[in-house]
Amino acid sequence: MSDLPPELHETIANKLKIHKDYIRFRAVCLSWRTSTPKIPNHLPSQLPWLMLPRTTNQDPQSNLFLSIPDEKIHLIHLPEDSDHSDHHRRCGSSHGWLVFLNETPSISIINPLTKSKQLLPPLSSFPNVTSFTPGKEEYTIKTLDDDLYTCSSKEMCDSFIKKVVFSTSPSNEKVDFYALAILNQTGDLAYCKKGDLSWKFIDDANSFCEDAIYYKECFYAVSRHGMIAKCDVKGASVNVSFIETQRQNGGDMQYLVNWKDELLLVTRYTELEFNMDQNKLDIVYKTSEFQVCRLVNGLKWECVSELDGHSLFLGENSSMAFCASDFPGCKRDCIYFTDDFSEWNYDGANGSHDLGVYNVKNGSLEALTCYPKEFYTGRRWPPPIWFSPSLH
Repeated sequence: MSDLPPELHETIANKLKIHKDYIRFRAVCLSWRTSTPKIPNHLPSQLPWLMLPRTTNQDPQSNLFLSIPDEKIHLIHLPEDSDHSDHHRRCGSSHGWLVFLNETPSISIINPLTKSKQLLPPLSSFPNVTSFTPGKEEYTIKTLDDDLYTCSSKEMCDSFIKKVVFSTSPSNEKVDFYALAILNQTGDLAYCKKGDLSWKFIDDANSFCEDAIYYKECFYAVSRHGMIAKCDVKGASVNVSFIETQRQNGGDMQYLVNWKDELLLVTRYTELEFNMDQNKLDIVYKTSEFQVCRLVNGLKWECVSELDGHSLFLGENSSMAFCASDFPGCKRDCIYFTDDFSEWNYDGANGSHDLGVYNVKNGSLEALTCYPKEFYTGRRWPPPIWFSPSLH
């Protein structure tokens, strides 16, 4: 086979869709390796891995990633995520990069596979942060009513930002990427461009803070009631327009997903129980169902009962859709979900993490069977998050 012409090597390689298949192809012989690029830029997004919580006595620089189809756990060292503090938090996963906060103002983004690291503008540069005192590790925050209050570094790390999503991969040095942050308490949307020193608010899109994705050259953000704000941040000033869909009632969380180049709205319903045990409030919540709607003619949400063989991955990550048939072991017409009910998602919360697989066709819900059993008992910090591995 080593005698095959180089152009045929490239033709075969371009038909491969999974990273490990491509790596095995290049490992056959020297001629196959030299006739194909090391970085497979043609490959589609890969099926996400699940970044697991930390185990007891785990090396703070080691991280465990669970591959769903083959149920294998990968150990990856990320020394950058514990540079300044033992207490750090992920607040997003987008285009193969993870977003990290710790008890300093810095916001780091890291590609776990390439070990590349970049910095976004710091927490102290958000428009509603009026000051940061390094010695006291304290921030002063301005409310919408212009009142001031103080916030510790740990509180900022835990609860200031809900999620960060990117317009494109930060790995591409030829393209300027944009980052959009959803703020937890105020519901503001803030954005920055590669190289910016500070964040800017999208003033007209306050309250569109349930979820956001980059779709057709704009950020789309959704409110609790399913209304959409379309935010074009590429010009000298932000251009915001609104999609006036019918009001969605009920549900606890909303997600936006790019599905076959269409926009989906996924509503998550949870059930909560409040138990008092030895004067300690124990909060347990579990997902009960999902409702999936597609945007029709940019005007209204239409409920769907199947995903045309696709699978969705929802949580603190940028929401993703994949054709299940491209990835053996991936369940079609299902929603893979992780725990991102942010109000109770931080250090010290009780209860177990809420994650599993929901079948859109028949409404059944099952546990993620390959998830290690030891993680189901007792809350471990931080909660799991989907991460789509990418070499570029």
